[in-house]
Amino acid sequence: MKKLIAPLLLGAVLSGCALGPDYKRPDTIVPENHRGAAVPATEASFADLAWWDATTDPVLEKLVAEALEKNQDLKIAAARVEEYRAYAGINPLWPNVNAGAGAARSRSSETTIEGAGGQTRNVFDLSAGVSWEIDLWGRLRRTNESTAAQYLATEEARRGVYLSLVSDVATAYLQLRSLDMQLETARRTLESRKASYDLVDKRLLGGVGNKLELSQSASAVAQTEAAIPDLEQSVFAAENLLCRLLGRPPGSIERGNPISDIPVLEVPAGLPSALLERRPDVREAEQVLRAANAQVGVAEASLFPQLSLTGALGFQSGDLSDLLKSGSFAWNAGAGLLAPIFQGGKLRRNLDAAKARWEQARLGYEKAALSAFGDVATSLNAIQTTSRVVSAQRKNVEALRDAEQMALTRFDGGVSPYFEVLDAQRELFNGEVAFANALRDQRVAIVRLYRALGGGWNAPEKPPVEEPAAAAAPTN
Repeated sequence: MKKLIAPLLLGAVLSGCALGPDYKRPDTIVPENHRGAAVPATEASFADLAWWDATTDPVLEKLVAEALEKNQDLKIAAARVEEYRAYAGINPLWPNVNAGAGAARSRSSETTIEGAGGQTRNVFDLSAGVSWEIDLWGRLRRTNESTAAQYLATEEARRGVYLSLVSDVATAYLQLRSLDMQLETARRTLESRKASYDLVDKRLLGGVGNKLELSQSASAVAQTEAAIPDLEQSVFAAENLLCRLLGRPPGSIERGNPISDIPVLEVPAGLPSALLERRPDVREAEQVLRAANAQVGVAEASLFPQLSLTGALGFQSGDLSDLLKSGSFAWNAGAGLLAPIFQGGKLRRNLDAAKARWEQARLGYEKAALSAFGDVATSLNAIQTTSRVVSAQRKNVEALRDAEQMALTRFDGGVSPYFEVLDAQRELFNGEVAFANALRDQRVAIVRLYRALGGGWNAPEKPPVEEPAAAAAPTN
């Protein structure tokens, strides 16, 4: 056994080196400021907020919490993380230790074995064995490094699903509230047009109107009645979409504030360089690159010899009753060196393939970083443009309401024909629908910026549980 100490020490010394490149993050062109930002970049970022602080509607906050608890896609991503966590827990650097017991009975041939032929023998054994590959060139350590990076990549992928889910629930809720506003507008318009129809009908009965105006008014009522079922169907579909995101069967959705009353937050974008640390898809791409980098080391180490140590000790006897006696003790130890000589270029080609996979991962990381900068710039621009659209559409609706009222007054006074009323009502309806869509787009742009920035990257994923207030002590 003492003779094995030298190889062990030699293996320990040699295992200090690991072939292959050590990981280094690729240089990426980072802009000094986000394109589309209204002010210079600062360290403060909208992404620093937890999702419940970025949510400005209490009902939406409840819906997001429910989705994070029950959504199946998020649960699948979490299960995948656990799978790779288990793989990462396998450490190939440790020796393999096995124990076994066996019993055998045999009879030799009388015609082929001289002297001892025709005898029946029993063999019983009880032993423990160990095999240990000495990591001379770092192949096992690079394998560990790759597996750990793959596990971290799945965690970042899960984080990406989590952030996408928060964004999708918020977007679907805002779409639902916009449809609610449009449906309310359609129903209000229907009542207004019915009132106009009654007015035209009374004028006709009074001898101051005509059947053309009555037919036009009836057509306007019918058109509005036809628009309402379409909007109701859209609301129904939006509720079902939200239910699917929430992990519940189709059903109704609780409503909170009207979309016009949902506050618009101030949204600083933060430093562009911080985006590489916050976006889950960029972080995932970097872990994939780290794993590919380690696999290059694994492929390089496979070109060199592998040193293995083996040993076993136990008891062996021809009689079961003598198995544990001192004279039955047996042991063996050995070392083996396996060196690749010729495999048809397989190992060299594996190394070339590993380097090509590393290049793919590097380009994937650069692509993810560029996409992140582009998403933030697009979202910032959308916030600014939609804000201007909301302002313009609000003024437009106010002007159209005045125009409708004036048209009705002029028609009632016999100054203008009825088609002016029809035009005013139609323009007002279209303007109010456009205003509802503009309110939705403005708030969705903020949601998309939160997602683009990797929102809540350093915050817990669940809101803190509030401690119940202590009951006041009774007084005499």
